[in-house]
Amino acid sequence: MIRPSALGDVCRTVPVLASLRAAFPTARIDWLVDERYVPAIASHPAFRPQEADPGAEVGGPIPFPRTGMPVSRLVSPFSAGRVSRRLLRRLLDDLRARQADLAVDCQGLGRSGFFAFWSRAPVRVGYANAAEFAWLGLNHRVPVQRDMHTVDRMLALVESLGVPPIRDMRLYSDPQDRDSALRLDPRIADGPFIIVAPSSRWPGKRWPADRYAQVIEGLIAADAAAHIAVVAAPSERDQCGPILDLARRSPRVIDLCGRTSVGQLLALVERCAALLANDSAALHMAVGFNRPFVALFGPTRIELVGPYRRERDVIQAFPPPRGASHKDERIGLEMMKAIPVDRVLRAMLERVRPTA
Repeated sequence: MIRPSALGDVCRTVPVLASLRAAFPTARIDWLVDERYVPAIASHPAFRPQEADPGAEVGGPIPFPRTGMPVSRLVSPFSAGRVSRRLLRRLLDDLRARQADLAVDCQGLGRSGFFAFWSRAPVRVGYANAAEFAWLGLNHRVPVQRDMHTVDRMLALVESLGVPPIRDMRLYSDPQDRDSALRLDPRIADGPFIIVAPSSRWPGKRWPADRYAQVIEGLIAADAAAHIAVVAAPSERDQCGPILDLARRSPRVIDLCGRTSVGQLLALVERCAALLANDSAALHMAVGFNRPFVALFGPTRIELVGPYRRERDVIQAFPPPRGASHKDERIGLEMMKAIPVDRVLRAMLERVRPTA
């Protein structure tokens, strides 16, 4: 399997893994994935063969190294520095040494198509309309409609091989990550907690931080949970100003911004009473653990890339204009600012207090 990134997309690619395991119960299954996101899938039981000889080698994640090997250098590997070339060479040698019988390009970009080709797998399956000429690395090109949800598009690839699709979105955390997540702050173990994930690299996906703070204050006033844990990537902490101000004033708000690893975030989402987030990786983790959540969406087509089969849990002010993208900051901010605080608070209370 080839799906290096992004974290949310990695989380929602697990149905392909489940489908392949059911179809090939004794096979070794490996997954080329960004080294930062290995914890999101490493504990998945489908990596283990259902029937294996004693001592048989078990598959698992193949870490795609990012340190010292930027994406731009992968596009033109011959211009890469010495360290980058060495890392790339090591990865390519590893891929070829595995002697795969099947390579499934779930990403559909030039990089993933190149890795499929380099694997020398006799069957290399991917999208016939893959971007960046990725289809050149494939010998089993599947025409898949673009108006399908991304999970169904990926499953269509293996279905074309006669593999029945299994829409199992479940994720699995590591026990060590569960233990270390509890040690991040003693308040986490002190009763149920709600996670708020307010940040995004894309401005058009961000709901104003002061509105998140208002919702948090409303949840505290309603005694909806013992604590509210706020999470964000280290580089996105500056997006959370009003929320962090609230955390400094209220002991019921836990500031975890920039403090969680991928594995710890996975463990926290698994344990939380509910999640409030924009279109982010934390949201897709909540799908994988079947947690209650409210997702705030801007100019993104929910039916294509929203939380899989959880569209009812999405709040979107109005349908995005035709051709709009999450990269369109103007329309994105317009749509996100049109989502009112009271609607979000009401939706969250319905999920943490369903009988209220």
